[in-house]
Amino acid sequence: MSQADLAVVETAAVRPNPLWSLGLLRSELVTTFRRWRTLVLLGVLAAVPILVGVSVRIETRGGGQAGRGGGGGPAFIAEVTNNGLFLVFTALAATLPFFLPMAVGVVAGDAVAGEADAGTLRYLLVAPAGRTRLLLAKYATTMAFCLVATLVVAASALAVGALLFPLGDLTTISGTRISFADGLGRALLIALMVAVSLAGIAALGLFVSTLTNSGIAAMATTVGLLITVQILDQIPQLHALQPYFFSHYWLSFADLMRDPVYWDDLVKNLELQALYTAVFGSAAWARFTTRDITA
Repeated sequence: MSQADLAVVETAAVRPNPLWSLGLLRSELVTTFRRWRTLVLLGVLAAVPILVGVSVRIETRGGGQAGRGGGGGPAFIAEVTNNGLFLVFTALAATLPFFLPMAVGVVAGDAVAGEADAGTLRYLLVAPAGRTRLLLAKYATTMAFCLVATLVVAASALAVGALLFPLGDLTTISGTRISFADGLGRALLIALMVAVSLAGIAALGLFVSTLTNSGIAAMATTVGLLITVQILDQIPQLHALQPYFFSHYWLSFADLMRDPVYWDDLVKNLELQALYTAVFGSAAWARFTTRDITA
């Protein structure tokens, strides 16, 4: 092979076809969503609204009010019996502190470390993708899982709410009445906000995944960090640090049910997730592009 031919081959390896990159993303999406672990996680998330809805139905069968017996409960739970659409908000409030981010942590933690553990990471890098494009595909796949997982919770809650409770116009936190169509639109917007709220833990999990060749260790570390941050966010003595924890503004999505919408905490949440994504995404890129791939 001539020097000119070698140069063409090297250039093609360094500058892969954009269509090939789309194929890489599609392959990552298919691989992730075909795994039994992913399907089980989505199944568990779909079951949470069912359990909440059935529990509320049983509790209120005798005319009682859910969440008003002194035991508390997730946000909006007291309104579920009046309008099944509130089950969507309740289910998201119930799953966001732990179940949703834990599922994302498992997927993100396994993104790179799982490939190394299975011995397939080196073969992925033989293809003309480049480490940067592969890492971006992994993160995009994790964010796609965030969106799908959130929509699964919302869709399951809407179906259960419609089956067990009446639907119709609803009252916002501010006390104003909005139509069912408007409420449904806000439910979709809240689901999207919840999915975006998981961007920080997704980036953190991806960074952890680049530090080890053990998928289980990466997943356990990510979930462990999630639990630690959640605990620290409840300690009053750390109030000065808490606004910088990635989970601090997660439940600000409730402000989308105000009329007018209260945007301050929502914007702070988006800014915080962007910061975590930039910091830990950059750290993951720096680690992954310089590490010695042996598996």
